[in-house]
Amino acid sequence: MSHETSTKRKYELKKRADDVAQTRLRITEAAIDLHGSVGPSRTTMSAVAKRAGVERRTLYRHFPDEADLFAACSTHYFAAHPWPDLGAWSAIRDPQERLKLALDQLYAYYERTEPMLSNVLRDAELVDFARDAVAPLHEYLEEAAEVLVAGRQVRGRWRQLAGGALRHALAFSTWRSLWDNGIARPDAVKLVTALVERAAAA
Repeated sequence: MSHETSTKRKYELKKRADDVAQTRLRITEAAIDLHGSVGPSRTTMSAVAKRAGVERRTLYRHFPDEADLFAACSTHYFAAHPWPDLGAWSAIRDPQERLKLALDQLYAYYERTEPMLSNVLRDAELVDFARDAVAPLHEYLEEAAEVLVAGRQVRGRWRQLAGGALRHALAFSTWRSLWDNGIARPDAVKLVTALVERAAAA
């Protein structure tokens, strides 16, 4: 094989790999759009193929089933929308100031991602692969609660009470309820901080 033929072959292989990657990304982003607009439970593989502009057989070649597609969507979405940095929260020694910053950043994140999280968390009660996809978010919130309870002089039952208040404060449903009732983020942070501090003081 001549050098020219070898070079051409490498180019063709690279272009083919790039095309495959682009098609996979287009399908993933089409599914994400549908999950954010109608929700996972109402998203069909046919609708994804149509939105992505590919045939169903092409879709299934990349994603044999809905679980594979949803896993790719979850990875892609959360990579594009990273959660607030727990390390920055841990660096703040004062628990109350740490909590205020955490709630402000987390509620801002919820504001940016509300359409997607509302649909996916709703459908997690109905669709197994949706439940699996949001498991990393629940793990993150659990770790966040541990970061926020650190440094508080509470033990035993009172630590459990403070921890429960913190988990309630961090929940998407808590933010959504406040938001639905017209409570803007600054006031929401103040209200929820007061709730947690009262629990911790008890």
